[in-house]
Amino acid sequence: MRCLSCHKLSISTFCKKCQNRLLKPSISKRKFNDFEIYSFYKYQNIEDLLLTKHTPQGFIIYKALAKIVFKPFIKEFIKNSNSLIYIIGVDEVVESGYSHVSLLTHEMKGDKVKILHSKLIAKSRKKYSGKSLKFRVENPREFVYSGKKNIDAILVDDIITTGTTLKEAKRVLEKNHINVLFGLTLASVV
Repeated sequence: MRCLSCHKLSISTFCKKCQNRLLKPSISKRKFNDFEIYSFYKYQNIEDLLLTKHTPQGFIIYKALAKIVFKPFIKEFIKNSNSLIYIIGVDEVVESGYSHVSLLTHEMKGDKVKILHSKLIAKSRKKYSGKSLKFRVENPREFVYSGKKNIDAILVDDIITTGTTLKEAKRVLEKNHINVLFGLTLASVV
């Protein structure tokens, strides 16, 4: 196998050199009242990778990014915790043969971390990409939650732009007695 970036022989999708040079995370935090959302990358730094999300190559890329950042993050986060944490992905709907958000959440699975796949699904299928904040507010996702209640959870999505989707998702989860600890995304547009 060859590194997707430099094309040198590599066991993983991105060789260690490219991971350290091109894919080293720079965690940022955005805060909406009491809701904190952490992102591993700035959108513009990995835009070409993110734009593959509904392609066959995107499956490989999102899975690799999840192993590079989500897996080590949750290992470190859970290290000093005795409680069970649940991971809830935002709108894990299959498109082009896979769900890119499911690839991110799946890498977080562990003894003290349980994944609730496809439990927070949007009824609205309107696309937000390139749309204004006004459009996003006027066209809510209308999430429906069908998972376990009375739990502590981390909310996961691929990208945060205005925060509208994650804030709506958090409200729906809280109505279902979920204690949302924080949000976690691959990239932040701001």
